[in-house]
Parts: sequence; structure tokens; C-alpha cells
Amino acid sequence: MESSRKQRILIVDDDSAVQVSLALLLKQSGFDAVCSDDPRQALATLAQQPVDLVLQDMNFSLQTSGEEGLQLLADIKQTRPALPVLLMTAWGSIALAVRGVQAGAANFFTKPWDNTQLVALIRATLETAEPAPSVPQAAASRQALDQQFDFSGIVGEHPRLLKVLATIGQVATTRAPVLILGESGSGKELIADAIHRNSPRAARPIVKINMGAITPSLFESEMFGHVRGAFTDAKTDRKGHVASAHEGTLFLDEIGELNRSDQVKLLRVLQDQTYQPVGASRTERADIRVVSATNRELAELVGNGEFREDLFYRLNLITIRLPPLRERRSDIALLARHIIGEVSASYGLGPASIAPQALEWLAAQPWPGNIRQLKQTLERTLLLVGRSELRQADFIAADQTENGGTPGASRATLRVDGMTLEQVERHMIAHALEQHQGNISRVAKALGLSRTALYRRLERHGLGTAPDGEFSS
Repeated sequence: MESSRKQRILIVDDDSAVQVSLALLLKQSGFDAVCSDDPRQALATLAQQPVDLVLQDMNFSLQTSGEEGLQLLADIKQTRPALPVLLMTAWGSIALAVRGVQAGAANFFTKPWDNTQLVALIRATLETAEPAPSVPQAAASRQALDQQFDFSGIVGEHPRLLKVLATIGQVATTRAPVLILGESGSGKELIADAIHRNSPRAARPIVKINMGAITPSLFESEMFGHVRGAFTDAKTDRKGHVASAHEGTLFLDEIGELNRSDQVKLLRVLQDQTYQPVGASRTERADIRVVSATNRELAELVGNGEFREDLFYRLNLITIRLPPLRERRSDIALLARHIIGEVSASYGLGPASIAPQALEWLAAQPWPGNIRQLKQTLERTLLLVGRSELRQADFIAADQTENGGTPGASRATLRVDGMTLEQVERHMIAHALEQHQGNISRVAKALGLSRTALYRRLERHGLGTAPDGEFSS
């Protein structure tokens, strides 16, 4: 019967040694393996027999540009859009693999690979590619997902968001580590909350840590705790974040800001779920599920030597890419209505609404700051205008008030067409510095960052220096 067949994996690589090695590993792990030498043969194989997953090389010519690999990926996604593809690439071509993931690949791994890690990645990818048994195939609807899972606080019905929610539903019950990628303000913390809330660990705490806010000198004490007398100010025993998350979830926000020396310390905990409080002689054990998030492309940091490859693979067994608000514009009206209701209630105001024309205007804006920026805009306008129904003119007037009466000043800063994410981030930080006269605390608050994380971005973008060269307080 079809339901009892082994899952079949297609290996696409022009190197026979790679084919033999991968095929042997897959067969030892309980899979069927079939091999193809080039893109044309691979597409023919997909047309002739059932395949559950593809392991695809990125280069099939002497040019090693990866364009053939990207084209094959595009062809596969066109004919079999739901078929998961794992890209394999050399160490020096991680940036190319990132392009592939952005084009629809499920994930990637580097050559040479670690057999155990690769098999775990394959199993996790296959699990998330299959429909959850209790969710009907039409579960692409928000209503169907809400009947099965608790996604309270997450507003939207766009297909890309629904795909994220379906993935959460499939992986939440496991203990697999999840890496959430997305721009600042896109709602990564809400996704982490949903993973925890729908997991068997929901009765235990989710411990949230901003990794960009922990200074290297305090990392071990903050994460692992310390015993009395471990250092001068250690007057009592202190439990660390890892111990607090025992049998629960550890959410590592801004994981891309963690420096390399602390990455080693975190890796040890993830490898064997043990840690040692500062000053203690005994090793402790912690049962934790790790969810991490970053607005940076972590794979590119690995390629640049800024992030450890072994830690990266420990964190990203499951990767969730959260779409920015501009890529799900149909959700903006829903979000705006939801946010305006929450803001009105939090300030003790009466019911508030948004005129249809104003909703259309909001949906047309680029929102580089995503949901966080939308919320700030709605909140500011409601408070400044003092009207129960907000109109387009109210948003424009509030925008001018915020920018010293200069018409369209804010809208000019939001024109980001043709800019990369790094350029948009620099653009926003520079604008916030100017708007708040270089006050670091206010800039960090406006951007939703810790001061430490802001300093690192200032240095990276050439906009400022570390704390000893602070602009002002």
C-alpha cells in the first residue's frame, strides 16, 4: 500500500561520491534513496515517481555560480510547490544557500555534513511538510487552525502567515529547537509565545532573554546563576535563566547579537542540557526547549565567521520565516482595528474606529518598522487627535506634528523601495537619532531595542560608538 511505503528522498548531485555517501546514510536511517546527476534528470525523476524530499546541490557546472541550482529549485517549486528541498553547499557558499532558502527551500546544510545532524534535519523537515493528522487539508483557513490551536494575540489571515501558524501547530508538540527569522517589529515574540502555549510545556514558564542586553561579563551569572561568594557582589545564591526555564521554554531573543565567546558557553548547554552555576562545583541538569529569534540573517553571520556553525545547527532544526508587514498588506486593516481597540481600552478611552479611506491609506504604507511601527502610529494619532473615528487626514496631521510640522517628513523616510534590509535598518536608526536628538535611551525605546543591541547596530552601520562614546543620556 502507498501509505506503508518508505519515505523517498531524491539526491541531486553530480559527484558520485556524495551520492553514494548520502544514499547509504539515508538507507541506514530507514529511507528510500534515489539519485540524479543533473537538473534535467532530477526533474524527470520527480515526474515519474513519488518523492517526499529533495537533497539538492547548488552547483552543476565549472562556473560554480549556483545559478543552475537556483533554477532547479525554481523548477521544482513550480511543479511541486509543497515538496521540501534541502540545499547542500560548500562552506564558502552559505550566502548562496541563503538565497535559495529565500526562494523557497526548506533549509540547507554544508559539506562535509554531520550525519546525526543531517538525519535530524531531514526528519524534522519531513514532519513539518506533512499535514498534521488532526488538521484537515483545508486547514489553510484561519478558522480551521484556531479550532485546533491557540493563536490568540496573532492577528491575520494572509496565506504566508497561515503557513507560519500551521508550522507552529506541527512543531509545537515536539522539543525541536526553533529559529524564528524576521524583521524588527514583525512579531517574533508572539510566535515564540504561540509555540510555547501549544506545547506540552505550556503549564511551565517561558523565560525570555534579550541576548543583546546581556553584557559578556554577566553572561554566565545571568544564564546559569551563581552561588554565594562566587564573586564580590554575590551575597546570596541566585538562580539563572536556564534553571528558571526547567521543563519549560527558553526564548533567546536577538540571538544574532551574542558574541562568539558566549556562544561557546551556550552551545555546551544545548548539547547536553547541563550547566554549572558560577562558583559551584556541581553540574546541574535542565530540561529546556529552546526557541530563538533574530532580525539578522544568521546563516550569513556563520559565513562571515561572526556566529558559530555548530551553534547555528543546534538552533535551527526548524526555521520559521515571519513575513514583514508589507508582504501581507491584506492583514493591515485587521491589525489596525485590533490595535486601535487595544489602545483605546488601555487608555480608558471610548470605542474608536478607523474610516475605510484611512484603512486603505494605512494598507498602502511600506511600514519598515512593521507591526510595532503601525501600533505606534495608531496610538500617537488616537492620542493627538482625540476623535472616535480616525480619518486619513488625522494620520497625516499627527505625522506632521511628530516631525515638527514638516509635511510628509515621516513619509519621506518610509520610502525604501530598492533598499536592502541592512540599508532600511540604517535608515531607520539614523532617522530615530535625528528625531530624538541622539538620546540613546529614547532611540532604543522607539526602535524596540535594548541599549546594548542599539550600540552594536550603531557600530555596525558606522553611526556611533560603544557605550564609552555614548551620544547622550
